[in-house]
Order: sequence, then C-alpha cells, then structure tokens
Amino acid sequence: MLCIFNDSNDAYFNMAVEEYVFTHFCDDVFMLWRNEPAIIVGLFQNSLAEINLDYVNEKKIKVVRRLTGGGAVFHDLQNLNFTFVESNSNGNFRTFTQPIIEVLNNLGVDARFEGRNDLMIDGRKFSGNAQCVSNGRMLHHGTLLFDTAMTDMSNALKVNPLKFEDKAVKSVRKRVTNISEHLKSPMTVLQFSDLIMKHIMDTKPNCRKYEFTDEDIAAITKLRDEKYSTWEWNFGHSPKYSYSKMIRTKGGNVELHLNIEKGIITAAKIYGDFFAKRDVSDFEKLLIGVRHEKDAVADLLTKVNPEDYFLGVTSEDVISLMF
Repeated sequence: MLCIFNDSNDAYFNMAVEEYVFTHFCDDVFMLWRNEPAIIVGLFQNSLAEINLDYVNEKKIKVVRRLTGGGAVFHDLQNLNFTFVESNSNGNFRTFTQPIIEVLNNLGVDARFEGRNDLMIDGRKFSGNAQCVSNGRMLHHGTLLFDTAMTDMSNALKVNPLKFEDKAVKSVRKRVTNISEHLKSPMTVLQFSDLIMKHIMDTKPNCRKYEFTDEDIAAITKLRDEKYSTWEWNFGHSPKYSYSKMIRTKGGNVELHLNIEKGIITAAKIYGDFFAKRDVSDFEKLLIGVRHEKDAVADLLTKVNPEDYFLGVTSEDVISLMF
C-alpha cells in the first residue's frame, strides 16, 4: 500500500488528486490531506441548494463537487481527510473506518461506527464517509472534524430550503463534535495526522511512503484546471431544479420562478405589484440561456437596465432576487 501525505490545501487540486490516484494508480493507496475553507458537495447534489451563497462569497470559500455521492461537507485546515483506494474491496464502511476508531480508542476516546456511514463520539458525529467504484477499484474517503470552526461550518451550509425544488440528494444535518474536545491531552491536527499515518503503516501489509512525481503533479494540475476548478463541474453538473424567491423593492414586490438545467436557465416567470415600462416577458426571455450564476447575471445587467422593465427595481435588486 502506498501511503501519501498530500500537503496541498487547495480543494480543487485535492479533488483532482483523488481522481488521479483512483484512475491512474494500480497499487492500493492510503492518503491524508486537508483543505483551506471549502464546501465539498456530493456528486448528485444541487450545489446552490447546499450552500449559503452570500456567506460563501464573502468568506471566499471554494465550492467543489467530488466523485462520490452523499451530502455536502465543510472543510477547513482543522478538518483532516482520509482516502483509501483499493482493488478487490468488499466496500465495507466499517473496515475502512476501523483504523480511525483504533487510533482514537488508543487515545482514550470512545469513538464508534454508527448508522450507515458515520463515526460518532457520545452520540455526536465527527466523521462522514462516502464511496464510489470504477473498473474494479474502490475509492473510500471520510472527513475527520478535529478542531473545525463550527460557526463557519454552520453559516456556510445554512440554506433557505424554500428557494429550491429538485430531486437532488439533500444533505442530512446531524449534531457534530470536534475530536479535540474529547482528547485527554491536547495535540495539533498534524500530530493527530501523524498518529493515523503511523498506525496505518504499522498495521497494513507492504506499506511504503510515496511522494508525487513532477509528472504526477503536472497531470493533477491539468485535471484541476480543466475540471475541478470549473463552473461546469461544480455548478453546471447540478441536476435539473426549480428556483423561487420574492423580495420587496422600492418599486414593489417582485417574485421570480426559474427552471434550471445543467446550471442554465431554461424558463423564467416574474410576478409582482410593480409597475412596468416594457413587457416583462421580454426580460424573462433575456434570462433564458444564462447561467444561474452571479457573474453571468451581472454581465447581462450591464447590457440591460432593469428599470426599463420594472420601475424602482435596480440591478442589485435583480441579483438579490436570483440568488
């Protein structure tokens, strides 16, 4: 088994690392890694419906889609992630998470596997896990909340469920805890990481450390730039959904309904008690074919004055209405 400590903190790069190792390596692999603040959404999720977009933009939190299903998770540098890639695996979640439980038990922490894919301490979740299979290879990965900023996590994942209607996989929120709160003696997240890596190397057969070559890094960077950092993958890959919102403006109440497919607006309908200078249906038609994304809408509004259609409604109002 190749044992890798990936010291990149770039979420786009790290998602590319997982795919590259999954699809290009023949050896079994164990890897530890961390991200700067990011939301990692499941393969089948509607990204916008999983995030607090204003907070994410304000804090410059990356939103990245992963290869596995399940719900959205928040990462920061006090969250440690682990990845197994194995051939001929039975896919047992307990098997993959058992080394983590053993390390914590050795530290005097009563960590347990519960439910379908969660690790818990005193009934509170500290790790969620997910898997995917391709060409006889299995990728299993999990989060480990070590000393994560819970306020940032809560704010970044706080979404108004009334805005979206879709069949995408929804995240299920559970009571969570940080591992650091349960340790008998304090340690850093990197010290904890070292303990896990040592345990893996001591207990798994034929382990050896591996560092990415220049060729590996070039291929991973290409995958990062062409896939994992793109709007098309992270937002355009979202399932078909409907979006609705109403706001109060100086010109009156404005209510918007959108249909979106592959991140592109396919239908728009606007209602309200505002006064119109031009036919509102003309504005609705302008929205069709536009990405449901702030920069794309802002670009449209540099070419169109909303007040031509809605008296007292500004471009800022339209942005607020659409996100």
